[in-house]
Amino acid sequence: MHRRTMLTGAGLAGITAALPPELLAAQSQSQGNAVSADAAPAGPEPTAKHRIKFGVIGLDHAHIYGMTDAMIRGGGTPVAFFATDPKQIETFGKRYGNGVKLAKSEDEILGDKGIQLIIGAPIPDLRAPLGIRAMRAGKDYLGDKPAVTSLDQLAEVRRAVKETGRKFAIMYSERLEVRAAVHAGDLVAQGAIGKVIQTVNLAPHRVSAPSRPDWFWDKARYGGILTDIGSHQADQFLFYTGSTSAQVVASQTGNLHWPDKPKFEDFGDMIATGNGGTGYIRVDWFTPDGLPTWGDGRLFLVGTEGSIELRKYVDVAGRPGGNHLFITDKKGVRYVDCSKVPLPFGPQFVTDVVERSSIAQDQDQALLAAELVLTAQKNATRPKLG
Repeated sequence: MHRRTMLTGAGLAGITAALPPELLAAQSQSQGNAVSADAAPAGPEPTAKHRIKFGVIGLDHAHIYGMTDAMIRGGGTPVAFFATDPKQIETFGKRYGNGVKLAKSEDEILGDKGIQLIIGAPIPDLRAPLGIRAMRAGKDYLGDKPAVTSLDQLAEVRRAVKETGRKFAIMYSERLEVRAAVHAGDLVAQGAIGKVIQTVNLAPHRVSAPSRPDWFWDKARYGGILTDIGSHQADQFLFYTGSTSAQVVASQTGNLHWPDKPKFEDFGDMIATGNGGTGYIRVDWFTPDGLPTWGDGRLFLVGTEGSIELRKYVDVAGRPGGNHLFITDKKGVRYVDCSKVPLPFGPQFVTDVVERSSIAQDQDQALLAAELVLTAQKNATRPKLG
């Protein structure tokens, strides 16, 4: 069984200092509270059917901790990781304990026949190439979003998926690891608001400039704001409307506040339409410092017989915590606290790896979400203000 190191005092301070506050919060966005350094799961959840071994490559984004936790909950055991940054190595090692070996190279992990899955959160433009190497080494891959930063990369990923038969999964955590979003999916599947005909996603983020690495400000590295943050929202649009095909109607991106960062984008929005409904997406880096979490993410689902609003991470001047769901239907209006809703992705994905099923994530849908934001990013106009 996976060994967990409990951290208090200096150990907790070390992890907290190493990670930006909103990224710590992002690891535990399903609870709506900042994650504690000793919160790594002790082992699989009761619903986990299978056991696998996995490796971790690339720790450049703190989402890797939430991804690792999800795989542990699902029945996975992390046996090796690879990174070169001393701070990243120290933080990961403290969180997951001595049972996870620091590999000497990426190839050491890719060549280990006992490892079935690679998960990774390197700098975004390196994620698709890593996934392709993993698939060609005979392993499935789970990459942090955006797992693909160009249309050329996407073509290479699709080719490798077809040729190898391996999985190129993408951790769209704003749906897969947010309890309110999981419950909204259950309600939609039950027909609670009829057929979903439109999604509206509002996704502000806090920039936390002093804590950001150089690549954060370089569009060539992170792919642009729609490619990066917008990938979450495109995934939700496809999932909740049930769209299997879609196209971008219009998009725009801009840098409205950072003249000293010419390669950065702090605002973007897009409209998409699919064979199941339409979607509007707005993303930005304008979360005010006074908000007690990294962003006031909201999702609106418009159905033929009702509507749902999610206040994922904070209910402004309202209820404490996150995972708030409001539903309006023929019977009236009601509030649902989703803070205890189970998170099924980890157990489902480990099952998919073992049984070669597609319960946790549909491969075509995951890559279609990437295609939508990459296309929107490529064709975006610039806002004309002032």
